[in-house]
Amino acid sequence: MSTPTPSPLSVSKGLEGIIAAHTRLSDVRGDIGQLIYCGYDINELAGVVSYEEVVHLLFHNHLPSAKELAELKAVLVGYRELPQGVVDLLTALPKDCPPMHAIRTGVSALGCYDTTADVDTMDAQRRKALRLIAQIPVITAYFHRSRQGLPLVAPDCGLSEAANFLWMIDGVKPSEEKVRTMDMCYVLHADHGMNASTFSARVTIATLSDMYSAVTSAIGTLKGPLHGGANEGVIKMLKEIGSLEAVDAYVAECLAQKRKIMGIGHRVYKVLDPRAPHLKRMGQILSAKLGEPKWILMSERIAELILQEKGLHANVDFYSATVYYSLGIPTDLFTPIFAIARTSGWTAHVLEQLADNRLIRPQSVYTGPVGLLVTPINQR
Repeated sequence: MSTPTPSPLSVSKGLEGIIAAHTRLSDVRGDIGQLIYCGYDINELAGVVSYEEVVHLLFHNHLPSAKELAELKAVLVGYRELPQGVVDLLTALPKDCPPMHAIRTGVSALGCYDTTADVDTMDAQRRKALRLIAQIPVITAYFHRSRQGLPLVAPDCGLSEAANFLWMIDGVKPSEEKVRTMDMCYVLHADHGMNASTFSARVTIATLSDMYSAVTSAIGTLKGPLHGGANEGVIKMLKEIGSLEAVDAYVAECLAQKRKIMGIGHRVYKVLDPRAPHLKRMGQILSAKLGEPKWILMSERIAELILQEKGLHANVDFYSATVYYSLGIPTDLFTPIFAIARTSGWTAHVLEQLADNRLIRPQSVYTGPVGLLVTPINQR
């Protein structure tokens, strides 16, 4: 049996270090711990501009004027209503269906009700992108209320994206602090270079598929525990540990058994994730006000020990989990919130891909046998 001739192409497992596109949207500088959106350092944006301003920045490459911001908000509010068929689908899903499954299904269904789903003009694509930014939070909230047997809460046209989502899942108007916290989380999660879900969205749209298919691909990719699903794992870990006093022993055991500690380390950042300090600070503030500081204290201790022992830093998932939990958000909605925020980045990347498209088609190196001959079936 002969072996294949080695390919002259270089191989990078996981495509690490491979440049797949040029982008103006965001830059992740892992060696120095910097994240840039369209020229702005994330530290310049977080806590200063709203999520809607970041949506405008990603779509138009500049922060909006007051008039532009008002116009964008009005468009997003106008797109929030879901087709009744999608609402019926969401309320008919099993109550124990994981939310990410429901959201993926809901987004796919949206494409069935949009008569412009396959219209490929850039104006139509932008409208679909903004519609998804407005509707994915509504899909999430409707499914969440339905699975609890609670009445659905209609969107409030007077509320921002972050405030409206909180209103729709809780049924009560959120406090300014809660809105401010959620809005900053949206800003921090809006885009992040060529991450796995963004890449899958670009791969899908590069075939000249449609916006709904591209975002459905991205949601399916984000769901994985090595990507967006990591934040749910952080809270599960903290609950398993149980108390601040048990942290040291837990970390020591994980290190001894080479078990992964969720929310620690990053595929790109070799130093501190620049989003983490913002979320850590919010976690500290929320914990102090809610009178339940143990979650943030446990998180801080874990991060301290891992940095000492392994030289690894906490990432955005590590502290976002504590923030969401402190806000009273169910654990299985953590990743959906990530999807809600990242829809702005996904759709901006889809539009960018379409503007200068080329089918994404990497090569692979075949390592199997060659020259095999077929044996008649009665002799096998």
